[in-house]
Amino acid sequence: MTIDIVYEDNHIIALIKPFNVPTQGDSSGDPDFLSAVKNFIKERDEKPGQVYLGMVHRLDRPVGGLILFAKTSKAASRLSKTIRERSFRKEYIAITLGEPPTPRGPLVHYITRDNRRNVSRAYKVEKPNSKKAVLSYEVLKTKGKTTLIRIWPLTGRQHQIRAQFASIGHPIIGDVKYGAPEPTEDGNILLWSASIECNHPIKKETLTLKTAPPLYWPLQP
Repeated sequence: MTIDIVYEDNHIIALIKPFNVPTQGDSSGDPDFLSAVKNFIKERDEKPGQVYLGMVHRLDRPVGGLILFAKTSKAASRLSKTIRERSFRKEYIAITLGEPPTPRGPLVHYITRDNRRNVSRAYKVEKPNSKKAVLSYEVLKTKGKTTLIRIWPLTGRQHQIRAQFASIGHPIIGDVKYGAPEPTEDGNILLWSASIECNHPIKKETLTLKTAPPLYWPLQP
């Protein structure tokens, strides 16, 4: 598994998670990214014992891009606090089928989960056991029947971006689970974790990390 490091110091490590790799081990038994990074650090640094790596946030299996891990428990605790306080800001780039009705704005839905099928559903009105999901988006450009969109999730619901855009009739290209008419040739969905901004857990300074989606994407920011 490719280990592509974007930023690293003694406290945190940010990398590019490949598409179609689970962030952590799941029922599929497939190799996961968290374990791969632990093994990489153990071999690189010749560590005799177990490597600590705290998972601060997750990316869905079919999503690629920037992900941040904590290398110490103190860093993990402080980063988790920034997420709870909503000062851990993430930006995604997506290509959707069709163009949203407005070039920018919020999307507000209520998300329900079907854990057996591993799918979320987004509704405009509150449902039993639903959780409020909010994101902001901006259309960057369109080409034919596809649209490049920049997305800022304000809540962290599972499959939130995928479910919300599917709900308004504009699923992410390749995301057949959420209404895309067909998969991409490589089975990836065109959703990319592009940027993370947060307070460094130890240095107390703003940390901004950015990475661009793959060059083969038909639309680029």
